[in-house]
Amino acid sequence: MLQFLFKEMNQGICAFIGILAAYGLTCVLLHCCGNLLPRDGGRDYAVDGKLSQGKPRGAGFVFILVFAVTAFLFLPLDRERSIYVILTVAAMLTGFLDDCSKAPWGEYKKGILDLIISVMVAITYINFNGTTLAIGFLDVEMELPKIVFGVLATLLVWVSINVTNCADGVDGLSGTLTSITLMSFYVTAEATGFAEDYRYMTLLLVACLLGYLWYNATPSRMMMGDAGSRAMGLFIAIVALKSGHVLLYIPFAITLILDGGLGLIKVALLRFLKIRILKNTRTPLHDHVRKNLGWSNTQTVFKFAIIQIVVAFAASWLLK
Repeated sequence: MLQFLFKEMNQGICAFIGILAAYGLTCVLLHCCGNLLPRDGGRDYAVDGKLSQGKPRGAGFVFILVFAVTAFLFLPLDRERSIYVILTVAAMLTGFLDDCSKAPWGEYKKGILDLIISVMVAITYINFNGTTLAIGFLDVEMELPKIVFGVLATLLVWVSINVTNCADGVDGLSGTLTSITLMSFYVTAEATGFAEDYRYMTLLLVACLLGYLWYNATPSRMMMGDAGSRAMGLFIAIVALKSGHVLLYIPFAITLILDGGLGLIKVALLRFLKIRILKNTRTPLHDHVRKNLGWSNTQTVFKFAIIQIVVAFAASWLLK
């Protein structure tokens, strides 16, 4: 019994140190190396887009690498978890190369790279977990054909990457919303007993995000860039799949979905079907509320975060 308690205590201490290490390393590396990151050129069409010109961009390169290192150091990673960490780093690298590029990568190039990574996540998940879809609030489980589940999982990952990326445009916004989304899945997984090691991985990434947010609160010193937002979106989708209640992605990430997703839908309908919607609404929505409603950056972050927390509370109770 004493040996068991000692072992459990050591695991708890190791986990405690890992979370502190993830936060501390992110803070230290961003403080010491932030000026080595590529500089932002500003955005012509975003509200206050020129204010970001000259700031270090691509901080996601740092905090995602810290996440990967601490995950390998403080978690007994099996093959599946190792693949997910590697794919998260891959998503970060595709974004970071875009951040470093003098000419921004085209939408189609980034979309294809996102699709390749999304397919790899879907294949990995099916290989290790099967194709059961759970609808928690209805207490229903259904077995889907592999091809159907694979297409749906790929779509989830691709959408999550891109809506999270599009929601990155206000100091502290996407990092804060991602932290809330991930912690919502963490609390749900704790309550249901699902995916123990993924719960800890979630805490590691949130700790890294909090280290980054220390420098990204308005007025920000640096920005995460595509290196951070694409990797965050990927990991949100992985956690949603592993949570056992993948449909909770919708309420747990609803603010990210609406903020970043409406713009994607608006552009896609106009470009491919010549259908014009939301004529009087700026997208992403964080630009609309700042330009049309007069919200400050701080108000935008706080109010979007409040909306997300309230919806997450309601969804968690529905699951119960």
